[in-house]
Amino acid sequence: MAKGIREIKRQIKSKQNMKQITKAMEMVAASKLKRAQNSAEAARPYADKIKDVVASIAAGTKGVKHPMLQSREIKRTGYLVITSDRGLAGGYNANVLRKVLNTIRERHQSTSEYAVFVIGRKGRDFFRKRNIPIVEEVTGLPDSPSFADIRSVASAAVRNFENGSYDELYLVYNRFNNAISQTPVEKRLLPLDDLQGSSTGAVANYEYEPSPEGVLEVLLPKYAETLIYSAVLEGKASEFGARMTAMGSATKNATKLISSLTIVYNRARQAAITQEITEIVAGANSQS
Repeated sequence: MAKGIREIKRQIKSKQNMKQITKAMEMVAASKLKRAQNSAEAARPYADKIKDVVASIAAGTKGVKHPMLQSREIKRTGYLVITSDRGLAGGYNANVLRKVLNTIRERHQSTSEYAVFVIGRKGRDFFRKRNIPIVEEVTGLPDSPSFADIRSVASAAVRNFENGSYDELYLVYNRFNNAISQTPVEKRLLPLDDLQGSSTGAVANYEYEPSPEGVLEVLLPKYAETLIYSAVLEGKASEFGARMTAMGSATKNATKLISSLTIVYNRARQAAITQEITEIVAGANSQS
């Protein structure tokens, strides 16, 4: 009995230590979530302004042509998948990876029909384990990533579309709704065929040097890369929200386990005391 009581006591201590860890991780994720959310919101006006400028050029220039604005026959598809480097974030990674894997299996018969770019160690390991070739990868992003941190993969994804390596490019990431809700989405990034005529309100009268086409050559890749960066920031906010929720649930579960084990421990100790008293009384009676 004493051995059983000691084992229960060790389990209670273990759960208490785990609870302290999960509670600390929940608080850290909550503090990082606010900064990540602010960064994601701050990036949106910049992307919106570039879109307005590009849309105004497309609307005001007849016959403008650029590979990123033109739809073509789909022979090969690119996917840029955004995940995290670490786990302990609930279904954050599993949901987005399941979505992209199901999409690949439904649309494609062989690896020659698609190309995968990945941000995050979890996504990289997931695709490697399934022998899915990765064109470009970025891992080890900081909690507050800058554009320079993802420039290589963003530029490679856009450049490969421009040179015809594939005919469309999708972003697959977790869209941030709020601290407890993130939605895995698949968003077609390229071609930007929805820009022409999409300028909101009155079209601004810009003067371009050297030409509208020359400006588009520079702005369109920048715009696409900005959308990728915005998705990365949303992914970071989603990651911290999912981790905060997961660690909060783990803390509550640990509290319940500690409570249940404490009840079991008290009952076992009470039973042991009762048994000892019974043995003492029985011994005394046998001597009288």
